[in-house]
Order: sequence, then C-alpha cells, then structure tokens
Amino acid sequence: MKDIFVVTHTQSVHHEEDKVGGWYDTELTARGQEDAAATAERLRAFAGEKEVEIYSSDLRRAAQTAAAIAKRFQRPVAETADLREISYGVAGGKPQAWLDARYSPAPDDNRLDFSCGIDGAETRRDVAARVYPCVNAIVARPCETQIIVTHGFTLTLVLAAWMKIPIDACGFLSFPEKSGSITHLRQDEFFRNRAVVRLADASHLRC
Repeated sequence: MKDIFVVTHTQSVHHEEDKVGGWYDTELTARGQEDAAATAERLRAFAGEKEVEIYSSDLRRAAQTAAAIAKRFQRPVAETADLREISYGVAGGKPQAWLDARYSPAPDDNRLDFSCGIDGAETRRDVAARVYPCVNAIVARPCETQIIVTHGFTLTLVLAAWMKIPIDACGFLSFPEKSGSITHLRQDEFFRNRAVVRLADASHLRC
C-alpha cells in the first residue's frame, strides 16, 4: 500500500495583503503557523507511526508549512522548485486588482499553452512539465507513506500526475482547495488502482 498526503500551504502574507502569489515569496502569517501545526497533527493521526518522507516546494510559505510537519514527524524535508506554484510573471507581488484588470482567461481551444496575457507567466503546460517528473520520481521511491507540500494551483497537477492523466488532457482540470488542506492518495497492492481517498480536507482547521 502506498499512501501520499498532498498538503496545500497555509495562510501566507500575500493572502492578507491581497497580492498576487505565484513565485512571489512570502512567509506564513501567525494564523498560517497555527494552521500548519494543526495540519501536522492531522497528518500524524492519518499516518500513525509509519515512517514518512516529506517533500515541499521551496517557496517560503510551503517550506514553512513543511517545516511544521517535519517537526511533528521528526523527519527532514526535501525542497524543490518543481513543486512551486504557477508563476504569474511580472504580476507576482502586485495587488490582485492589478492582475484582475489585465488577466485574460485561456480560451477553450488553447487551455494548456495560453499565458493569459501576462509577461513571463507560466502556462498550464509549463507547470505540468516540471510537476509530472517530480511527482513520478517521488512515487517511484520505496517509502510507503509520503507527504507533498505544494500550492493551490499546483495541487491539481500533482493529482493529475498521480492519476496518470496525460498532460494534454489537463486543460480543463481543476480541484478546488483551501489553504492547509490535505488530500489523501492511495495505491492498493493487489489491483494497483490509484485512488483519491480524501480531497482537499480542511476539517482540522478552525473557521
């Protein structure tokens, strides 16, 4: 049995400031730190006494969430830029209203390769091209219980990689989430099926 828990980072400073995230590198708020500790406790309950591996985006908000989890499990964290949020290019760190006024939604006939009109922004395909190999390498490791800490948009592509959905089929894919959510993935030993046991669970966080 392989169990993977995918965590979205908890509340970050850019949330409170209503600024564009992406690769804009902000820390957790006090609430984010509290929620990260609560997330760590829930993960400990899910994993029991099993030995775990922990992987994280290298952006501070994810790395700090992962650090709280690592402290609870007494395990190290492997950080990687491959698990980062989608980059919003020049919009990163600007007021959300700035991006909203300039953002063009991807058309139905070009969902994967449209950069939404923002200079330097990543496309869905760009994100998938770094996330898929990273997830595949993590899953291929023999450890039976793994934790991946990432971001809201990236969560969808982590799940798509796990479910072996071809990148070309990801144009319309989206899994809603909340900061600090936990998604539980499991592959059984006999049929080798890959299941989404729990999607974006945030019941461990206070309202």
